Amino acid sequence: MLIRLSLVFTYIFYCIRLRVAPWCYFQLNAPYFNEQRDLFSKLDMDKRIPEQWLLEQYMDLGTHDPSIYPVFVKPEWGQNSQGVVRVDNLLQLNVLRQQRTSRHPFYLIQQAASESREFELFMIPATHDLQQFSTLSVTETCNRSGEKLPVNGIYNQDSYYKNCASQLTESQLQKIWDHLKQMGNYRIARYGVRANSLDDLIAGHFHVVEINLYVPMPLLLLVENVTLKEKRQFINRNMKQLVLVTQAIPDSQLTKSVFFKKLRVAHRLKSVHKIN
Repeated sequence: MLIRLSLVFTYIFYCIRLRVAPWCYFQLNAPYFNEQRDLFSKLDMDKRIPEQWLLEQYMDLGTHDPSIYPVFVKPEWGQNSQGVVRVDNLLQLNVLRQQRTSRHPFYLIQQAASESREFELFMIPATHDLQQFSTLSVTETCNRSGEKLPVNGIYNQDSYYKNCASQLTESQLQKIWDHLKQMGNYRIARYGVRANSLDDLIAGHFHVVEINLYVPMPLLLLVENVTLKEKRQFINRNMKQLVLVTQAIPDSQLTKSVFFKKLRVAHRLKSVHKIN
């Protein structure tokens, strides 16, 4: 919570300093916001992922059962792995389906990735060129439970994180970026991918689990062996860069009511969890 507050207040500080309206943050990725669904649709994101990196994912309407298990059942509105459940067989899937009510938003079924390691890639582009990156952090997500395919995230107490920066050169980061920029001109994003090694990630041998475009907190800030001073420097440097990117949003871009629509979806999510 303190990390999130630090990100928010540092962003607002630079907004005031550079005379940028803080609420323009919600327009950073507005071109990708689905106003009919009131969310950054995971299925919309899938359309931008090249086939070699794409995991099969579809709306779970109860009419199509997976042919291979395990799979992950996830709410289309969710983020930070909230509401995601691993399902190992049809019986478990049907139990989940029976628990849903008309108040539940749509759920997706996603094929499990075959790769053994999970990485989070956080990016902010250059100020006036979305085809170049200003920040690209690579953080490995690990798990103490010993499970082969755990649902990792900030809500899983067995999850922990390792900074991979010291293992990567600028040229290797550029190769990773060359892969990521094929999926969209995002102004801030966190990609969840699975690969068997850093070498495979660099070579483009991976699958994309998720792309977070709304409030993607850099998981580097959760790494235990990154000092508080280094985290503060990272926050300061990158929130200033993000404000510069916000300032560069063209006047011609269509304004969308991202914040209030996401707020309604978040309220609906809380009410569903209270019922359950």
